[in-house]
Amino acid sequence: MKRMVLRGRKVTGGLAEAEALVTKGSLGGYGTFDLSTGDVVDVDHEWYGLNVKDKVLVFRTAQGSSAWTIAHQALRMAGLSPAAYVVREINPQTALGAVVGRLPAVTDLDRDPTEVIATGDLVRVDADNGIVEVKKRSGS
Repeated sequence: MKRMVLRGRKVTGGLAEAEALVTKGSLGGYGTFDLSTGDVVDVDHEWYGLNVKDKVLVFRTAQGSSAWTIAHQALRMAGLSPAAYVVREINPQTALGAVVGRLPAVTDLDRDPTEVIATGDLVRVDADNGIVEVKKRSGS
């Protein structure tokens, strides 16, 4: 299995290891998820029908208002949180979402994570040290 290491900057600390769910686009908050299941219900999002529970979410940035953080906190409170965020471009919604969701989060990586990580790759996020280790799945 091919491995790669990305280096970036800590947004919120912690350690997580899980399968990646990747989009080159942005990620919404309120209205994007079914807060009782963790399923993506936004029919215009490429993750429509997928579940974010225990996944490392790899995305460009957050879109929407401060309600973004409410949705991500609600997922945590329901036990449906993602494992971590790996974000290409940090913004206030993403940073606050990581804080209220109590998720390890890394940004400002030395390579675009949405280009080099694929959905299904195993990703270990060591946010305290700004390190993202990727074990590529076969064929990616």
